[in-house]
Amino acid sequence: MRHACPRAAGSSNGAGPAQPGARARGASHVRSSPAGKSQAALRLAGRGRRPGLVPRALAGPAQTRAMSRCHLRWLLLGLLGAAAGQPLPGSAEQRCFCQVTGYLDDCTCDVETIDTFNNNKLFPRLNKLLESDYFRHYKVNLKKPCPFWNDSSHCGIRDCAVKPCASNEVPGVTESASFKYSEEASKHAGECEEAKRLGAVNQSLSEETQRSMLQWTQHEDSSDNFCEADDVESPDAEYVDLLLNPECYTGYKGPEAWKIWNSIYEENCFKPRTIKRPLTPLASGKGDDDGNSFYTWLEGLCVEKRAFYKLISGLHASINIHLSARYLLQDKWLGTTWGHNITEFQHRFDEVLTQGEGSKRLKNMYFLYLIELRAVSKVLPFFERPGLQLFTGNKNRDTETKNQLLEILHLTKSFPLHFDENSFFAGNKKEAAKLKEEFKLHFRNISRIMDCVGCLKCRLWGKLQIEGLGTALKILFSQKLIENMPESGPSYGFQLTRQEVVSFFNAFGRIATSVKELENFRNLLRNM
Repeated sequence: MRHACPRAAGSSNGAGPAQPGARARGASHVRSSPAGKSQAALRLAGRGRRPGLVPRALAGPAQTRAMSRCHLRWLLLGLLGAAAGQPLPGSAEQRCFCQVTGYLDDCTCDVETIDTFNNNKLFPRLNKLLESDYFRHYKVNLKKPCPFWNDSSHCGIRDCAVKPCASNEVPGVTESASFKYSEEASKHAGECEEAKRLGAVNQSLSEETQRSMLQWTQHEDSSDNFCEADDVESPDAEYVDLLLNPECYTGYKGPEAWKIWNSIYEENCFKPRTIKRPLTPLASGKGDDDGNSFYTWLEGLCVEKRAFYKLISGLHASINIHLSARYLLQDKWLGTTWGHNITEFQHRFDEVLTQGEGSKRLKNMYFLYLIELRAVSKVLPFFERPGLQLFTGNKNRDTETKNQLLEILHLTKSFPLHFDENSFFAGNKKEAAKLKEEFKLHFRNISRIMDCVGCLKCRLWGKLQIEGLGTALKILFSQKLIENMPESGPSYGFQLTRQEVVSFFNAFGRIATSVKELENFRNLLRNM
């Protein structure tokens, strides 16, 4: 039985005023200055509307009933041209990006502001940070069995393989995988784990270490987590150098790969089975009503459930961008060549080839970017504490890494049009608590589905990005705990493990890379 969605103050029902894919009326092709956008956002926020949502005057009419002119024109011409054996209409760039512009639904930000901020300011700094020893090593268990169906098969393609690190290749890592941030905590981590296994407090430990041990144990059992994290103490868990195992096109596709995404969308995105998605990825044909019933259903959801679908759709789009941008173009005895596959990108995002779905996927990716960017800006107080270190054993390098991280966190605070997460789980507290728990359960289920991915490299990056997104949601909904943290000493209310820190920033790095790659694909398509 589905719970009713909580209503925000001043809202007549749980559904927001806009739907995914809706195009901004009168604003879609207007590129105003960043200052103008900030003023517009302030004006919207002062009109008494639900925080974080765009009025219909900006969101535009529902696309469930009317497609945009450029989409309709190219779709009709494309179908007629295909029947006559003619080339597709319009430029390749326009067919992929015509509608990827203007304001996003359910928020007051636009695509152009994100592109400028990410590509010119944030991405270069973030990319450099993720090359550091601390952030490039991620511990993961790629041997866990699939909990949902019997499938012991693994992809035999060469590029699906993952090369783990030897224990001596990961700087500053102790035998115990318990986090901890400081050198002192790292020294005591093994003692704490031993005490935990014995089921008693070792009186030889210092009082501070005992408190830390209790804190870490409570954290691992916390219900605030949105993901079912790997047991990093398992002998099957290994460190992986992410730079040596980059996300790329591996050749993993077909029924096995589609089974994963189908399970995520059909069973975990609050969608009844009677509602058919308009165009399944890499499959042809729409439903009988060209997807109208799907978008009517999506528009009628409360903002939280609609956002859940858009986050998953945005992550899916981002992954497809990565695969199209790092594609095996040549494989010869002299070496391999990886690069941008324009045809693959068009196949996934061209308005005609995807029957109008491509732009919706890309806009959902921008929505995901806003959510994770907001979480990055909110977690600043946690990392600003003087006693917190990103420990690898090299004191000078650790200090440099933390300074780089703080520079990025401060930069994200300057973004002018942040998403307002206060629109989530607002209104009736009892209904909001039920919905939040349901939200968590669905997301945890998706994190478990990642253990069913047959391609090990795909499994690695899928687990990392899902855990990173789950950490972002945890941060967004722990605002009061973060604000009340002491400036020094242990933080009992809010804590992040090393795995959460590494996955969170690497996941955001993947989304930031997608935004940058869209600029690259625009330029490539423009020259076609």
